[in-house]
Amino acid sequence: MFRFFSVFKQTIVPPVVSSFLYIFIFGLSLGRHIDQVEGMSYMKFLIPGLIMMYTIEGSYINTSSSLYISRWHNSIQEILVTPLSYLEMVTAILIGGLMRGVVVSFGVYLVSLIFVQTPIAHPIVFFYMLLMVSAIFSTIGILAGLFAEEWEHLSIVSTFVITPLIFLGGVFHSVAMMPEALRFITVCNPIYYMVDGLRYAVLGIHSAPLWISFGMVLVVFAVLFSFAVYLFKIGYKLRV
Repeated sequence: MFRFFSVFKQTIVPPVVSSFLYIFIFGLSLGRHIDQVEGMSYMKFLIPGLIMMYTIEGSYINTSSSLYISRWHNSIQEILVTPLSYLEMVTAILIGGLMRGVVVSFGVYLVSLIFVQTPIAHPIVFFYMLLMVSAIFSTIGILAGLFAEEWEHLSIVSTFVITPLIFLGGVFHSVAMMPEALRFITVCNPIYYMVDGLRYAVLGIHSAPLWISFGMVLVVFAVLFSFAVYLFKIGYKLRV
């Protein structure tokens, strides 16, 4: 947490500024020429998707880069010899990414209030989805930080896996706006259910069954987190 707060000009300011541009260009400018989406303006529809997008990116980047740098400098050895359980080690790294995701998401939400007042319809659901998704991608970042052999490998996961899933996950569009033949791709995308769950929390609307959105994030996190703890336990790419 101290690491990303100390360089906030690189970790917090850029996503907040770029979210302002997204809302201005897509929501304000292009949104005027788009009919209502699911009964509301396109700008309102866009905001939960942007919050989720930056939550995912911030969480993943924080843990993946932190763990990879620790491995590269061999400073991870200092953590491994401490009287901490592997569960505590993974949880500590995860919390750093989780907090960055949450801080960035609230920055994006505050920026959105400049353009349109969007009160959160279901605050408990909002925090649940925000924390769970941030935890999931923080854990994915930990796994990427373990498997990566070079710095470029971290960006490969982000560029060729996470970013396409985000853009096809309903951040900028609803399922009804897609051609019938391509809707299957969106429905099979796990990020779609994350975005849809947060959109319900903020706006009170949803396309997918809520139990899938709420249950899926819990199951995915449990599986990924358990795997990360296991890799720490066996010392995968951690012990020299």
